[in-house]
Amino acid sequence: MSEFRLHPQLAADCLVLGELSLCRVLLAKDGRYPWLILVPRRDGIREIHRLSEEDQQQLMRESCALARLMETELAADKLNVAALGNMVPQLHLHHVARFIGDDAWPGPIWGKHPSLPYPDPQAEAERWQQRLADLEGFSSH
Repeated sequence: MSEFRLHPQLAADCLVLGELSLCRVLLAKDGRYPWLILVPRRDGIREIHRLSEEDQQQLMRESCALARLMETELAADKLNVAALGNMVPQLHLHHVARFIGDDAWPGPIWGKHPSLPYPDPQAEAERWQQRLADLEGFSSH
């Protein structure tokens, strides 16, 4: 198996928060929405169904654990979970907490507004790392 490399666009658009058993956990650099991304550490995979069955199941476990955490921590009105990949071919799973009245509600967030940087990206990353510390298998960088 080749060494995993994060797609350059994801690296540019996100902060790495840490690792779960299968996935790298990223924070999107857009302060408009609480937005985390799971990236399975498997090179050359674009689609969930291309993962091994074991990895598919692990991705769903990690995604559900992250979704529960976001739901509990943020009390969002809706949690959007999506694997689009139209712009970035590397498989990645978006987890976006949505609130009635947010900048794009009720429509999708993609392409609606330019990114709004966090006032202190490192502090936001550290807050998420503290929250994620309770997830099984999470280790921060």
